[in-house]
Amino acid sequence: MNELGFLLKKFISFFVEPLGLIVTLLAVGIYYFYAKNENKAEKFFLASLFLLLLFSYPPFANYLIKGLENQYPKYSYNEEVKYIHVLGNGHNADAMQPLSSRISDAGIKRDIEGIIIHKHMPDTKIIFTGYEGKTDISNAQMNAALAQELNVSRSSLLINPLPKDTKEEALFTKTVIGDASFILVTSATHMPRAMMLFESLGMHPIAAPTAYYTSEFQGWMRAPTARSFYLSTIAIHEYIGIAWEKLKAVLHEIF
Repeated sequence: MNELGFLLKKFISFFVEPLGLIVTLLAVGIYYFYAKNENKAEKFFLASLFLLLLFSYPPFANYLIKGLENQYPKYSYNEEVKYIHVLGNGHNADAMQPLSSRISDAGIKRDIEGIIIHKHMPDTKIIFTGYEGKTDISNAQMNAALAQELNVSRSSLLINPLPKDTKEEALFTKTVIGDASFILVTSATHMPRAMMLFESLGMHPIAAPTAYYTSEFQGWMRAPTARSFYLSTIAIHEYIGIAWEKLKAVLHEIF
């Protein structure tokens, strides 16, 4: 049942995020075009083009990203805690690539930040979580392998290869540390939603954001770019996740 819910969530999210929304509008426009309703077809085609240009426009993408990344400052490396939880991210299983290339860019930055914090506080343990996705090795194991390559001892690592999303990661860590304070490492864009999820379980995370995407403002006269569309997709995914969590909280209070 959990697996079905996970897949259903992924399926629905596709259609409300930029690419899925644009594809859906195009599909509806094509339908009306072949149904000989050119007026409606034109509206859907224009709407899809408008959204494509909007989400690809650098200032707009940067605005969306900045709204997420500015919510928590960088970590100050001065807390007294026992655990550092590094949230999982993507990876691939191509053995022809070095380990540094098999972990996603954001994943590498999360790992490095967690390791840096651990070096400042050697008595801490790093928690790595994350399932295997479509590969034969979990993201938690990949991240732990990188940490060991960077001279973090195996005894300082706690690895759980089962969680499929942030909620499952939070539930696992709660069984380990209860309501004690700990350092939470994840991408700056993901941090607001992650903090919300962990705090909703009565936990006390200390934010250590990394993998920033925000760039300096370079003027309004900018051409659309594929990278900006990618950043808009990341931001919209997080905003939808935050809205969903808030909606669930309201429904829980009502019912």
